[in-house]
Amino acid sequence: MKGRSENTIEEYHNDLVMFFRFILKNRYPEYNHEKRYIDISNIDIEFINSISIHDMYCFIASSDQEKKLSPSTRARRIVPIRQFWKYLKTKAHFIDNNMAEELETPKIPKRIPKYLNLEDSIRLLIKCEDSIRNHCILTVFLNCALRLSELTNIDIDQVNGETLSVIGKGNKERRIFLTPTTKKAISDWLEIRKIMNPVCDALFITKDGTRLTQRAIQDMVKKRIKTAGLDVKKISTHKLRHTAATLMYKYGKVDIRSLQQILGHESIATTE
Repeated sequence: MKGRSENTIEEYHNDLVMFFRFILKNRYPEYNHEKRYIDISNIDIEFINSISIHDMYCFIASSDQEKKLSPSTRARRIVPIRQFWKYLKTKAHFIDNNMAEELETPKIPKRIPKYLNLEDSIRLLIKCEDSIRNHCILTVFLNCALRLSELTNIDIDQVNGETLSVIGKGNKERRIFLTPTTKKAISDWLEIRKIMNPVCDALFITKDGTRLTQRAIQDMVKKRIKTAGLDVKKISTHKLRHTAATLMYKYGKVDIRSLQQILGHESIATTE
């Protein structure tokens, strides 16, 4: 209804399913001995009305105790519960009281995002020069500040000479101007791509011509980070986005408003 991205919808769905399964396991001991799939299709409005705010807090607390989740992840798990109960009350009119409104989110510590310095970024790119495709992927990450999902979903028709058209969160499109280095990396890769018999329009493809998955790109980046002698536990594909943004701000003389547009942030506070 709200036009959220597929990833957001899937995360909300998974969190709600996890929540209802947690309630079932807490109420009915027999579920604790079952290793098989726990069916939640029988949950009805009567069951939902029996759920208390205490149940909700227990779910969030168990997530922290069992999996040592960060405060930001726990806070995110509260959002789908709030949204679902809000829908049940204001749209579907199945309940009279939205107790989820009273759920308090954990305090999220403010930390400066980790990123690679200029020297480490150059070293990482050098370690990828043996693969034109991988070198291009890392060049795009470090020059365009893309999210992993955005880079994975790029099609060849989104590369238009001087610019790259990106479909970001909320299906919003933005254009990013390409640096000479990025244009050359993409051009070199497209020459290779032509002779690989691609079976899709994806910019980055496998040896079989299919679109590279997010997991494949993550694994490649992790491997290259390790080869470059950098800490794989501290640097991820998202940290490359932080790196690109920080280096643009420090060395590229990119102002904060322009950076907000490049990153596709709705709020300037997120960029700051």
